[in-house]
Amino acid sequence: MTARAATGRDTVRLTGLRARGRHGCLPAERELGQEFVIDVALWFDTAPAAAADDLTLTVDYGALAAELVRIVEGEPVNLIETLAERLAAACLAHELVEEAEVSVHKPAAPIPLPFGDVVVTIRRGRA
Repeated sequence: MTARAATGRDTVRLTGLRARGRHGCLPAERELGQEFVIDVALWFDTAPAAAADDLTLTVDYGALAAELVRIVEGEPVNLIETLAERLAAACLAHELVEEAEVSVHKPAAPIPLPFGDVVVTIRRGRA
């Protein structure tokens, strides 16, 4: 039995979505802004859309990407944890999505030491 057949869910991933935001606790982060990188994974059954070859029966990842960018570019928050929660809520607002995993990368975080990336990852489902 395949994983999809066992769970009834498939995964759609959108990775490396870039947007400029003004999130952070420091005044300079709010003033200058910085680039954030977003990865999302959505769990839902894609079989009906595949069978009908119909975009209206799935999550339009292009529209979702635009929605997520608007959130990143929108109202600033102190924590990327808060930003991740907002992005996950937007993913779960799509009625087909049963579960969403969101990673928010802050590659230019104000850390005075060499580092590769700062990432917060959350996974949320329907209550």
